[in-house]
Amino acid sequence: MHTSEPDMDKVTPVATYSAEDAEDRRRFEEMTDEARSFIESFDWCDGIREGYIGIAVPGVVGVYLFKISPNDPEVDKWIWVVVGDLPPAYLTTDDAPNPSTALDAYIGAMEDWVAAAKKGEATDHLIPVDVPPDQEHAEMLESRLNFLDHEVLADYKEDLRS
Repeated sequence: MHTSEPDMDKVTPVATYSAEDAEDRRRFEEMTDEARSFIESFDWCDGIREGYIGIAVPGVVGVYLFKISPNDPEVDKWIWVVVGDLPPAYLTTDDAPNPSTALDAYIGAMEDWVAAAKKGEATDHLIPVDVPPDQEHAEMLESRLNFLDHEVLADYKEDLRS
């Protein structure tokens, strides 16, 4: 196991997140619940010890950092979770020290899935996506990934150099 310590200057405790309005607060809380439920659904996670938000576009995408209690010594204690209007996924901090690098890694992994699905190739060796790997789902996901890359990640270019 290799756990890289994440850049804690780039995250905020979930409890202190400040939403612009009541609707954003509701969407943020829904994403937070989804992220928590997602990571706690894995049998190697015995619970969440700490929760942070790195990137939040309520209703669109949330990049969370959780410090978990793993029940397996091979499992990292720091896990990124990406949720929103797209398939949820988790990533380790090994190659993603901050939220923007985690989102960039997520986009890259999902782009691999999209490419395979568009070609009709097997996707079982790629990041898990809980929809059929067909043209329709690939195009829907590709559209969301392009939005994330051009409209969200574009605001974090400096952090991608970290």
